[in-house]
Amino acid sequence: MRQPSQASDGSTIRLNSALPPADAYVFDIDGTLLNSRDLVHWNAFHRAIAEAYGSTATLEGVQCHGMTDVLILRAALARAGVRDGEFQAKLPRALKVLRREVDHNREGLKPEVCVGIKPLLRRLQDSGHLLGVASGNLASVGWHKITAAGLRDFFSFGSFSDECESRTEIFRNAIAMAEAQSGSATRVCFVGDTPFDIQAARDVGAPVVAVATGIFGIEELKAGAPDVCVAHCEDLLQS
Repeated sequence: MRQPSQASDGSTIRLNSALPPADAYVFDIDGTLLNSRDLVHWNAFHRAIAEAYGSTATLEGVQCHGMTDVLILRAALARAGVRDGEFQAKLPRALKVLRREVDHNREGLKPEVCVGIKPLLRRLQDSGHLLGVASGNLASVGWHKITAAGLRDFFSFGSFSDECESRTEIFRNAIAMAEAQSGSATRVCFVGDTPFDIQAARDVGAPVVAVATGIFGIEELKAGAPDVCVAHCEDLLQS
């Protein structure tokens, strides 16, 4: 049996009572679990655009936070004049290049784990909760980031954008994954850092915790009426 998590002063760390009760907690990656200061993923997008579409389009000015990798590619290429038919036809090649580039350059991934994440995940895991991720990243990209951040052992499943272009689809798939592991009555709560995470959770009828560790501030997140809104995940713990 695992021992209760402890704070640095030896006291037991408990979950804050404000955390919505659930059997499974599912976390977004970028801005929620970690922040990436490197350019590995960014550069991979540009290589994919160049190789698959022969375009010099860039992500400069494209809304990336809260978007899926497919939607980011779509937005960058639409701005460059690529029509939807061409986009769809060449998308498999683009995604293959994107995965390849991140895989080849994964040693350059230098993620910074967000405040409170490790003690929160440890406490949730110690108390028997199922943990997963739901991210707009492609699966291999997301797992590389999580592994580089030293968080891989916490998670038993992940829902990504390889087959789901919208965040709502990704969240719905995450619920199906949690139910496949723990039964159809499994209660799922999402944790994310953008208004898009809040909306996706609402779309699938699940509670959501918003954390201001990405680019959106607390007031911006509160406007979406999440069940809980905190500055960072440390606020979801008490000793």
